[in-house]
Amino acid sequence: MSQSGTTLILIMAIAVLAPLLAYGVGRKLPVPLVIFEILLGILVGPDVLDWAHTDALIDGLSQLGLTMLIFLAGYEIEFGKVRGDTLRRSVWAWLIALALGLATGVLLGGGYTDGVFIGVALTSTALGTVLPVLRDAGDLRGRFGSVVMAFGAVGEFGPIIAMALLLSGRGAGESTALLAVFAALTAGAVHWALRPRPPWFSRIIAKTLHTSGQFAVRFVFLLLAVMLGASQALGLDILLGAFGAGLITRLVLTGAAPESGPEILEKIEGVGFGFLVPVFFVVTGIEFDLASLLDGGRTLLLLPVFLVLFLMVRGGPIWLLAPRDLDRKGRGGLVLYGSTALPLVVAITTIGVDDKAMTAGEAAALVGAGMVSVLVFPLIALKSRSGAKARPVEGIGGSESW
Repeated sequence: MSQSGTTLILIMAIAVLAPLLAYGVGRKLPVPLVIFEILLGILVGPDVLDWAHTDALIDGLSQLGLTMLIFLAGYEIEFGKVRGDTLRRSVWAWLIALALGLATGVLLGGGYTDGVFIGVALTSTALGTVLPVLRDAGDLRGRFGSVVMAFGAVGEFGPIIAMALLLSGRGAGESTALLAVFAALTAGAVHWALRPRPPWFSRIIAKTLHTSGQFAVRFVFLLLAVMLGASQALGLDILLGAFGAGLITRLVLTGAAPESGPEILEKIEGVGFGFLVPVFFVVTGIEFDLASLLDGGRTLLLLPVFLVLFLMVRGGPIWLLAPRDLDRKGRGGLVLYGSTALPLVVAITTIGVDDKAMTAGEAAALVGAGMVSVLVFPLIALKSRSGAKARPVEGIGGSESW
């Protein structure tokens, strides 16, 4: 059997084993699924058992997984329901974090190029990891949950924009102009998505939803392909196109097929979380530079440094700009949830290593710090707020609720 075939079998075996481990361990300690996928990838990778190796096929599937991950991140964000003072505070908190992150990254990385990757990674929030924790704690539909969602949404959207502006290798003016063109195209797509769909559109979605036609699913992937093509044609990172496609898809499905929308999303998530996204995270583990981390020295020292920087760079501005109606425990919980980072850290470091702007050791330290953050920060946040009751938002569905 070819190396690609062996590695793919191992990847899919890990994809099956990881949820079993997460379920078993989760009864005592909530551990995000992605942790098991990355750790098992490290186990079968070159630095431990040396069973799995990447090649063009595996890397291609991994890139598709990254694209699908960002697409689903764009889909889950409802910016229309986060407005007013909370949104302004979350945007300013992220912009301050970006300035702090870039300055810190340049100092640590020893130069602008490396520093930009480090700096942007320090500003991200793992909203997809935080959501289940908030839901299980009963905080998701309360005031605290709506604030976390606002800060977390900007923590996912902001780094995507920063990557397009700062990591393209072009001048700031040219990048801004191209980003403006892409924004105009996206705005046009959003305007189109908000228009009423003709009756036949909804009928064919309903008629083919349970047949081999799967019109809605194919239409969603067409939207994704168009947005990816538009971003690539403009020389922007395809992750920006994937994120925009997720936003537009939500609007289309909400308007054209409100009854079928959740079921369509389940089908898309089946493709994403059932196949492509696990491939991305397992490959991240396979390519993880464990040897550099275990050799000690600067790489090992950077891991706790990055973990502290997540709290200082991302969490510091959140503490200062948190809504005034949150008490001290609420602010602390918001800082911890907002400083939880991993998926975008993996994406940014993957690009940085591929572009030879970051060393594999620096990427390993950042990803390792991200893994520790998703294990530790939400647990501390839960314990610190265990005595606080979630205060419901007045009028669910209003401007400050999710």
